[in-house]
Amino acid sequence: MRILHTMLRVGDLERSIAFYRDILGMQLISRKDYPDGKFTLCFLGYGKNPEQAEIELTHNWGVDKYELGNAYGHIALGVDDIHGACDRIRQAGGRITREPGPMKHGTTVIAFVEDPDGYKVELIEEKSRSERQ
Repeated sequence: MRILHTMLRVGDLERSIAFYRDILGMQLISRKDYPDGKFTLCFLGYGKNPEQAEIELTHNWGVDKYELGNAYGHIALGVDDIHGACDRIRQAGGRITREPGPMKHGTTVIAFVEDPDGYKVELIEEKSRSERQ
């Protein structure tokens, strides 16, 4: 088994596509309208399945906002240089909600950014394979 994608319901599809594409650097892989169901599905990622998992943005026509609830956590992305990634995100108009630093009770360096719908995206600084061994 493997993870295929994570689905997020979004209120403004174009705004969300722009965030994941232009701010987080993902590619728009596919987009399809379902007129009978009155929804659109877009898949974005750093590569296509099966090599990479994707983000599925679901836009239900006529719905412009969702309540996130308190059970959802976040999406996590691995980055080589967390400070550089945060600088690029900020310069592109993204909102960093937690500046880079060690996680509580640990040493892993993390940061958080928020997408236009309020979903949290965690950035985790990954050490190169040679540093891990």
